[in-house]
Amino acid sequence: MARRYGNYQYETSPRKLEPEYTARKRQNKNTKNKQINKVKGNNQKKKKIVKKEKRAKTKAILYVAVVFSALLVISYRNSQITEKFAEVKNLKSNLSAVQKENEQLEVSIQSSINLSKIEKEAKEQLGMQKLDNGQKVYVSLQKKDHVEPASQNVMESSNEDLSWIERAINILLGK
Repeated sequence: MARRYGNYQYETSPRKLEPEYTARKRQNKNTKNKQINKVKGNNQKKKKIVKKEKRAKTKAILYVAVVFSALLVISYRNSQITEKFAEVKNLKSNLSAVQKENEQLEVSIQSSINLSKIEKEAKEQLGMQKLDNGQKVYVSLQKKDHVEPASQNVMESSNEDLSWIERAINILLGK
């Protein structure tokens, strides 16, 4: 026997541990057949029991098939959604690249719009020159007012253009 002083054990052989649970025994496959055979009576009762078991198995298989197909549909939809998100992400990255390129082109256009640069290209490519004093032509105009007065015919507004309040006032005033 092991000697114990406090919580310590001074032997080399460990204590035997007992399992915390008891193992369940498996049922034989023949137990169902035994249950069918236990039913005393004619073959009709046995056939009913067999039919019930087949229905139960068929229902279980049907439920599993329905659940499996539902999960399959869900996973297919999720894969489609993932593909669409990837497509949107690619399009957004393409959009940002195009916007960046557009901004760079705008900056290059703004930098190329320089008056001295335009003048240089006009002289070199188009053969243009600066305006000389000999090329200037002055035009003298008479100091007459060219504005014509409006005609004196002023049209009175018709009753159709007036609101119902203005028409009522006009009737009361006799206009």
